[in-house]
Amino acid sequence: MRDVIRVYRKNKLAVFGFFIISLIIFVAIFADIISPYRYDEIDLLSFLQPPSLKHPFGTDSIGRDLMTRIIYGARTSLIVGFSVQILAVAIGVPLGLLAGFYGGRVDYWISRLVEVMTAFPGLLFAIFLMVWLGNGLLNIIIALGITSWVGICRVTRAKTLEIKSETFVEAAEALGASNSYILFKTIFPNIIRPIIVMVGLGIPQAIFGEASLSFLGFGISDPTPSWGKMIQESLGYLQGYWYIGFFPTISLAITVLCFNFVADGLRDALDPRMYGSKKG
Repeated sequence: MRDVIRVYRKNKLAVFGFFIISLIIFVAIFADIISPYRYDEIDLLSFLQPPSLKHPFGTDSIGRDLMTRIIYGARTSLIVGFSVQILAVAIGVPLGLLAGFYGGRVDYWISRLVEVMTAFPGLLFAIFLMVWLGNGLLNIIIALGITSWVGICRVTRAKTLEIKSETFVEAAEALGASNSYILFKTIFPNIIRPIIVMVGLGIPQAIFGEASLSFLGFGISDPTPSWGKMIQESLGYLQGYWYIGFFPTISLAITVLCFNFVADGLRDALDPRMYGSKKG
């Protein structure tokens, strides 16, 4: 762990991304305290107001404070980002372990399922699921989770195939350890590093996926704030009221970019080859 932290800290962009993401998480958790207004508070007398001391990011077409809605939109994005990856791990890791460890028919059918899922464009399949499930936060997590497990499954299968022939796995089998023990106590701890990297890369993809679905009208429903929906609502006002679309767009871009910085830093820090190169 000390080596991981040392290598990670040498990546300045990763450290910067971690700082910004920590700030966004803090703001999202304490949104109820930080926000100057309720996210659904309407003031028809203050609609389409430019940025000011009273409304630092301005107001939307029905008088809702944009800064408040962006703060709560951060909470929505983070809930979706982390929840989707939890669901993707819950599906992809067990399937990848089973395919790599047992091989044969188990590997054949799981590999065919992966190929079928890969054949569908992820966003289009998520739209199909949202049409079937209906709008809402829980449904968008399910839709994106179902389309996000394939990469984790592939990595898990490949690493399981690589590790199951190692001496310590063969020793566990010789000692009579059960298959479940070998899978989750012997193999899984040795493949967790690439899974962590995949999760780190998957969080910004899930956040962007939620924003895309909400932008297209298949995601979060009013009055729950979503950056994608805010961007979509701003399209009719961009010429005269630039700030309505600018602030949610820049918030989404910064969040996705910083998560990618963090994921890149984790990828380097969790690579054992980096320790030798840094020490040498």
